[in-house]
Amino acid sequence: MSDRTVSALIVAVIGLGLIWTLFVRAPLPAPSTSGDSGQAALSPGTVPLVTGEEPVEVILTRAGCPVCHTIPGVTGANGKVGPPLILGRTGEARLKDPSYHGSATTIAEYIAESIMDPGAFVVSGYPSATMPTWYGTKLSALALEKIVSYLERQTEESGVSGK
Repeated sequence: MSDRTVSALIVAVIGLGLIWTLFVRAPLPAPSTSGDSGQAALSPGTVPLVTGEEPVEVILTRAGCPVCHTIPGVTGANGKVGPPLILGRTGEARLKDPSYHGSATTIAEYIAESIMDPGAFVVSGYPSATMPTWYGTKLSALALEKIVSYLERQTEESGVSGK
């Protein structure tokens, strides 16, 4: 056989394989939305980042908070994109900020609101629309509670300045 014939056969086999894969082979069944237990099947969009059983440092790290924020007591949390999370000192001032139009009345409510609806208030000097808005579907209530409790207790620490 000539090289040209071998090349033509290879192209034909590949072409037939593609046609078989795309049109002949039975399609895969659609993923089930419920199992025997009646619960929704897991998908990447429904898998939580954390359960809330983890230590707060692990929760904050898995949620990605240290990438953008400086957080006292969290190893590697030296981010500069978002404001330092020393809300035990800055939370009250943020609630009183004239540009704050959220619904929180306490520091704990403000922290939860900032996580669940980050566009409700953006601290002056920091970019808007950079914090993910999907934390409400990725954090359990227990994880959110731990984060709020931890951040509410944080005050200025060496090398951290808050706005």
